[in-house]
Amino acid sequence: MKHTSSTFIACALLALAGPSYAKPPECAAPAIEQARKLLSFHSDGDDRIEIDKAVKELPSLKNPANEQQRFQVLEVWGYIYKARYRMRLIYAPMGGSCTLMGQEVLEYAKL
Repeated sequence: MKHTSSTFIACALLALAGPSYAKPPECAAPAIEQARKLLSFHSDGDDRIEIDKAVKELPSLKNPANEQQRFQVLEVWGYIYKARYRMRLIYAPMGGSCTLMGQEVLEYAKL
């Protein structure tokens, strides 16, 4: 019984430590910057914009012009006052630079 509980505790500690050491996606910094610009454009320059620092990498997309190439899709959340917005930014990571290929913004709301 003692061995089982110590194994459980060790696994729990490793599970908690894992996400803190996860490497951010390649184009995370440009995605946060672009999300701020996109939400500002979407809201006519509202000065209450806040952008979450967490960037989630979603499954990649095939380039419609060349199926051998894949685009990186990053999800960033933003806020204006009480409204919440999900933004997805599509990048072509190429040798250390991130080329923006597409973007979407969607208000997260129950209607």
